[in-house]
Amino acid sequence: MDNSGKEKEAMALMAEADKKLNSSKSFFGALFGSGSSKQEEACDMYVRAANMYKMAKNWCAAGNAFSQAARLHLQMQSKHDAATNFIDAGNAFKKADPQEAINCLNRAIEIYTDMGRFTIAAKHHITIAEIYETELVDIDKAIAHYEQAADYYKGEESTSSANKCLLKVATYAAQLEQYPKAIEIYEQVGTHAMDSTLLKYSAKDHFFKAALCHFCVDMLNAKLAVQKYEEMFPAFSDSRECKLLKKLLDASEEQNVDAYTDSVKEYDTISRLDQWLTTMLLRIKKTIQDEEGDDLR
Repeated sequence: MDNSGKEKEAMALMAEADKKLNSSKSFFGALFGSGSSKQEEACDMYVRAANMYKMAKNWCAAGNAFSQAARLHLQMQSKHDAATNFIDAGNAFKKADPQEAINCLNRAIEIYTDMGRFTIAAKHHITIAEIYETELVDIDKAIAHYEQAADYYKGEESTSSANKCLLKVATYAAQLEQYPKAIEIYEQVGTHAMDSTLLKYSAKDHFFKAALCHFCVDMLNAKLAVQKYEEMFPAFSDSRECKLLKKLLDASEEQNVDAYTDSVKEYDTISRLDQWLTTMLLRIKKTIQDEEGDDLR
């Protein structure tokens, strides 16, 4: 399908919208008070043009047109419409210019927080975090936006949404070897889960991950953590995760790398290890190998 026609239509609409704006600023426009209605008409034209550009898959032009409409809505004190247009602009730019998408989403977030709409602001912080994760690969900034989203959700008493964001933070914090931060989050979310009938089953996973982070720092820490989690949440003792941790602790104490590897393989045959768990378990294995090497020297 030929979309060049759509693009020409969009350009004509943009030009017409610009013309309307200029006439609304003219002496006669101001004199007869027709300025604001012309601004509204121009806004509609920018949005129509943006949608034409979207059909033609010209994402940058679509983003720019939505941004024009958003700025005009702000001038007219239509905050909600401005925020909606900035989100539309952000979604268009996501496909072509991730940094500009973030700029537009941040503008929308400013408007929403100013209006006290923190749940919507949190949702868009997550979108920004995802762009930093996948497009721009800046994990520190992704973490910052997930943390901000979690803060807003907590303020609105949306604990489960806040915890989802915090678990993302913990995943990355552990990968970046910021273990105390990851442990704090896993313990906090695990404690919240064990008190909930619906989430109780997931508590063991959070305590398992917290214990692995402890293990990366120090074996004794991990041992004490496992004991603490068993006392807090007796069901943890019967879980496969807890049994694996105990086998790994024994193997570590004996500096037996083969026993460690066998225990991990056995666990993996029933519960597939994801990338994160594999990374953590390999780090712990390396500390056992290093200790074994030190003893041989």
